[in-house]
Amino acid sequence: MKTFITATAFALSASVAFAAGHGMAPMVEGADQDVSGGTVTASKVVAGENGWLVVHRTDSEMKPGPVVGYAPLKMGENMDVSAILTEEVKSGDMLMLMVHSEAGGMKTGVFEYTLGAKEDGPIKPEGNLVMATITAK
Repeated sequence: MKTFITATAFALSASVAFAAGHGMAPMVEGADQDVSGGTVTASKVVAGENGWLVVHRTDSEMKPGPVVGYAPLKMGENMDVSAILTEEVKSGDMLMLMVHSEAGGMKTGVFEYTLGAKEDGPIKPEGNLVMATITAK
């Protein structure tokens, strides 16, 4: 198990370093948008590894809240990534678009994160979340 954890940590560090070393530091861009169609879209996401764009509820305290949508990401640059919302989001609600890893889960390609869990959790290069906050219209 220790070897697996070490190898996973090395692979994660290497992929983030690869993206950063090629002018592609992990990031999310998004703008306030109409979500009445049941989706929210990040205009651009850069991921250091395959993972997830996760939509969290948030508020003026800027803490990630419950997950209300997610979409898969490929390593590298992803444009116009849309996540289907899993519950109603009203005009004026604040949403946090965040990059999560595929690491730590039991199944590849299956989003397994729940708030506070380690499976498919948020990436934190240099201890910082990779996210953007938007307001639903």
